[in-house]
Amino acid sequence: MPYILSAQRDQDVNAAFRRYREYLAAPERPLPRGAYSLAASDWYFDPRDHRCLHEAWLESVTISEPAAGERDQDRGTTISVRLLGAHQNGTIELFYPHVFSYSLASPSCTRGLGDWRYDEFRVSTNGRLIHEIEWAGFPYDKGSHWIIEASDVEFHWWPK
Repeated sequence: MPYILSAQRDQDVNAAFRRYREYLAAPERPLPRGAYSLAASDWYFDPRDHRCLHEAWLESVTISEPAAGERDQDRGTTISVRLLGAHQNGTIELFYPHVFSYSLASPSCTRGLGDWRYDEFRVSTNGRLIHEIEWAGFPYDKGSHWIIEASDVEFHWWPK
């Protein structure tokens, strides 16, 4: 159940964030360490902070299948998302080290995905991290929608 994605934020942003903070604090469904440190931080959802993802632009997404074993038969999936920060003065990378499933849907991307609009971290019923991301899109009513189910997320910021 989403808490702070566009449908919830557009109704009542303060109530949406209050419910999301309550969700994050609930001990029965703890987020993995990396996701929790982002979601519970003061800066992650603050568009004045240059590390904030809101209105960042996609530079690349890389889906990899690192292999091991004698014949490289032991495979897994990782995803790396590289963004130009909204203030255009730094690069952001999100790395998902162990991906269980993903859906990257884009009804229109001829001019790119547009701005990173909203995102949230949740825990699935089987205890895995869900990172749901909404892109503004062009036109704005045709935004892309991503869902990544992973073990955790690692965040990196490099100022220009």
